[in-house]
Amino acid sequence: MKSIMPRACALLAVALLAACSSAPPKPTPEPVYPEPVFSAERIVPEDSIAITTVYDPWEPMNMRIYNFNYHFDQWVFLPVVRGWQAVVPKPARTGVHNFFENFRDVRTMANSILQASPTKLMQSTGRVLVNSTIGLFGLIDVATSMGMAKPDEDFGQTLGRWGVPTGPYLVLPLLGPSNLRDGAAELPDFALQNYMQGNLLAKPVRATTFLFDSVDTRTNTSFRYYETGSAFEYQTVRWLYSTKRELDVEK
Repeated sequence: MKSIMPRACALLAVALLAACSSAPPKPTPEPVYPEPVFSAERIVPEDSIAITTVYDPWEPMNMRIYNFNYHFDQWVFLPVVRGWQAVVPKPARTGVHNFFENFRDVRTMANSILQASPTKLMQSTGRVLVNSTIGLFGLIDVATSMGMAKPDEDFGQTLGRWGVPTGPYLVLPLLGPSNLRDGAAELPDFALQNYMQGNLLAKPVRATTFLFDSVDTRTNTSFRYYETGSAFEYQTVRWLYSTKRELDVEK
């Protein structure tokens, strides 16, 4: 018994020394999180327009027009739109929208010819023929229900297609964001639509066409001024419009 006790004490001492000499546990490494899915580098293409490089030498004037458009929208346009939605049944509003979209397909036909784009010309011509006949002068969008493609071309895109630069950014009264090229291109597009409506519609109807077209366009535009949640809404809208028009010309 006496010989066992010293051996046991020696083993206990060795165990305690081993425990004291062991290295402290390594700290847990910080977790590595993946890059956010919605980072700017992943959303914005590399060759897109930078938000700060849009050419806007008329910014003070443009911002005043932007503010005017906001007040007009709040006090005139949106109340008229709400009244239109309250008084006119949805099927009738849809018919009016389809009617004006049929004229825009005619605009696409004309600009497809100027752009030398036979594919878009055939698509838009097919839509006009189907909707103007089976669709009762465009009131029913039969072409879309048949799966026919709907290209959307205007004279601003035609000019861009042939190398005309955009020029300075420009905010148009009531019409909103544009640029010098697209703003000037509104005139031939409007003249074409006015000519077509003048030849097809009776004079009393023709007098109110512009008003109904404007109300219908605003009704189907979801944008609302100063509801984007951005402190730099003017700059954001300017960049979005410029980027969209660049893509419209390229497509």
